Amino acid sequence: MLTASLSREPVTALQRRRPHAVVIGAGFGGLAAAVRLGARGYRVTVLERLDAPGGRAYVHRRDGFTFDAGPTIVTAPFLFEELWALAGRRLADDVELRPLSPFYRIRFHDGTCFDTSGDAAAMRAEVARLAPGDVAGYERFMRASEAIYRVGFERLGHVPFDSWRDMARIAPDMLRLESYRTIYGLAAKHVRDERVRFALSFHPLFIGGNPFNVTSIYGLISFLERRWGVHFAMGGTGSLVHGLARLVARQGNEVRYGAEVAEILLRGRTATGVRLACGETVAADIVVSNADAAWTYRHLVPSAARRRWTDRRIERARYSMGVFVWYFGTRRRYPEVPHHTIVLGPRYRELLHDIFERKVLAPDFSLYLHRPTATDSSLAPPGCDAFYVLSPVPHLESGTDWRAAAEPYRRAIARRLDETLLPGFERDLATSFVTTPQDFRDRLLAWRGAAFGMEPVLSQSAWFRPHNRSEDVERLYLVGAGTHPGAGLPGVLSSARILDTVVPDAAALA
Repeated sequence: MLTASLSREPVTALQRRRPHAVVIGAGFGGLAAAVRLGARGYRVTVLERLDAPGGRAYVHRRDGFTFDAGPTIVTAPFLFEELWALAGRRLADDVELRPLSPFYRIRFHDGTCFDTSGDAAAMRAEVARLAPGDVAGYERFMRASEAIYRVGFERLGHVPFDSWRDMARIAPDMLRLESYRTIYGLAAKHVRDERVRFALSFHPLFIGGNPFNVTSIYGLISFLERRWGVHFAMGGTGSLVHGLARLVARQGNEVRYGAEVAEILLRGRTATGVRLACGETVAADIVVSNADAAWTYRHLVPSAARRRWTDRRIERARYSMGVFVWYFGTRRRYPEVPHHTIVLGPRYRELLHDIFERKVLAPDFSLYLHRPTATDSSLAPPGCDAFYVLSPVPHLESGTDWRAAAEPYRRAIARRLDETLLPGFERDLATSFVTTPQDFRDRLLAWRGAAFGMEPVLSQSAWFRPHNRSEDVERLYLVGAGTHPGAGLPGVLSSARILDTVVPDAAALA
């Protein structure tokens, strides 16, 4: 088995005497956790089953093109700046975050477009162009979004929910902010035009939630974007991933690749290390899992040690949708296509019902088209463009055989892109490959191939979600999309931030 490590500073005898933290998975959550633990005096070993860091943010390089596998949107840069500062460096010295405008172009099925941005006047003008009667309602929605942001993100985003009492304490705020509404319901309360409602409520789809089901707490994203902007990391999101891995090494700690964890070792109900698939054991004072939360409990923790996250509970939980992603490069450029485009199909509510409730692969779709070379031409050969197009699909509970379905589905997406944004583009394809929910299951060990872990409905949020400090196993901690506060870069980085509260200081374990 490949067990290459990222180069690091020599380990001193003093460092070897520090309490040892093992982190399972080198995704954003695992790497952020490693940096934070290293800054607090832990000796850290990150174990990653793939041959490079990133997890869902893995980087593919094909035929001179660079493709970020997953996250492409940076909305809270201060969370990265904080990690770099903990390691004694400045983010700007290692990674350039470039602000985007527009944030996204939404293309409705009738060909109408709506550009979203952080410019309040420009947004009012966009709303007025589509629905003049909704401008005042849009302003009310943004005031509500800011109020939710102040509570949901600034006050609660990095707070652990270890006890039901934590939920009880925030209940008055949640009622005041109308968190019993869905995010679509909150938008519909303020604006009438369906296109404007979509523009104010689609964001949960980026983190695995159905806007018609998830709580209006996710309305905070609109203000989060206005407050901090939408950015792209030059060199691709992978520049942030590899930058974090280098921070871990500079702290004198280690990231091992090709090191798959098969079991979390216990003494009684306390984690004491891990066993790798190759048979090697790695002792630890604490274990942090950035693996999929359901996978962690179902496959890495013995069933006898689980009281809350039993097999039955894991099976009965609701999981996010899957995604079908087609990565392709073209031998020509499309300067009229912006960095982020959302291409809506003929159905919206009905399509999401097919995906989340009926779990059937529908013949129609809505798409997210990412053209990173609109901002960074270095990601493709000269005169070329890099793209990925993502389609939300049911997770593997649908029974879809992606070995048979992938190519017909890709061809259908190609026809839609040819009809709308990229006429004749297939004649100029230079490289092409796809990822399906089956790949999420087999390559990333995502439960049921769900791209974002458990679905972020109210009954699976905060205290109801797998806790950052395991309810079942002492000295086991969880970070990443499957735990609190949830998926998306701000959520995943905030889950690592919570470790500062729940993990004991290294001195206490020395």
